[in-house]
Amino acid sequence: MATAKITYLGDLRTECTHLQSGNTLITDAPCDNQGKGEAFSPTDLLATSLGACILTIMGIKARDNNIDITGTKVEITKVMAAEPPRRVAEVLVEFFFPAKSYTEEEKALVESVAGTSPVPLSLHPELKQTIRFHWE
Repeated sequence: MATAKITYLGDLRTECTHLQSGNTLITDAPCDNQGKGEAFSPTDLLATSLGACILTIMGIKARDNNIDITGTKVEITKVMAAEPPRRVAEVLVEFFFPAKSYTEEEKALVESVAGTSPVPLSLHPELKQTIRFHWE
């Protein structure tokens, strides 16, 4: 079964529908590539998927070990390559964990799975993935 359906709406915009849930999102070409930048661009989604996937696998590890990471936030910075072809050169993923009394062992356990989820393992090895952890 297909995962998603994408419809071109014109003017460099698409509507993406997740077929299992019916949820939709819009993409727009970025301002630096002839678009309006009014929604996630496809490369924004790639970068965002990296952070969401890592946070999800951390959530699984945390839940399985009775560690509460609820409220953790992730900031994503996408860096486009300066030279052609147009591509994402680096994604900076910064995790900000809430102020809780985490032990060093808990922190290490949660951090240990950061590169083991499907998206980081599926991206081209030339795409630099910089991951930083901030524990309050």
